[in-house]
Amino acid sequence: MKVIINPLFQLIAQGEHQQQDFKYCINDSRKIAKSLVAFANSQGGRLLVGVKDNGKIAGVRSEEEYYMVEAAAKIYSNPAIDFEVQQWDAEGKTVLEIYIHPSKNRPHYAENDERKWVAYIRKDDENIVANRVLLKAWKLERNKNGLFFKYNDTRKILVKYLEENQEITLSKFCKIAQINRIVAENILAEFLNLKCIAIELHKTPVVYTLNATFDLKRLS
Repeated sequence: MKVIINPLFQLIAQGEHQQQDFKYCINDSRKIAKSLVAFANSQGGRLLVGVKDNGKIAGVRSEEEYYMVEAAAKIYSNPAIDFEVQQWDAEGKTVLEIYIHPSKNRPHYAENDERKWVAYIRKDDENIVANRVLLKAWKLERNKNGLFFKYNDTRKILVKYLEENQEITLSKFCKIAQINRIVAENILAEFLNLKCIAIELHKTPVVYTLNATFDLKRLS
């Protein structure tokens, strides 16, 4: 006898992670916009609305919850975010799966309670504010003319330091290269765009590390 398991239970069993978040209910579209934006700016992901943090199914009033999500995606996100909806029925209750694809138009911003527009990314099971360097790197992605990159002495200083010390902060880069913050941000953004380095926003201060999969010979 073949046992058919509701796919919803399989999703819930994964817990919250880089591409999945549980929401017990939605009573504030602005807060949901933060999660939608974080997924769109990262590798995409899903919200399971009507599921508690411990994985218990609470259920939703599907129509009302849907309109709250729609407001989050279209009104409190900029640019607006497209999403897909799947309704799951389990234990006599309804759960909404809101799926967000990774965006080609990042950065997306969410409006916070102070009416300010803030960009977020998804890191593990958290939504983290994107800094100026990452925002600049995303904007470089959208440059149809490509990136003009000159591997000069300043950039070589950055690579040499990372090879010897594993990580660097913006302030440290400014100091060792004797450049101002704007120039340093622009260079770090270029390296992020080339995927030569990675950013660790969850650390304070933010640090940058060499990408182990990048072949440094490509810069020569």
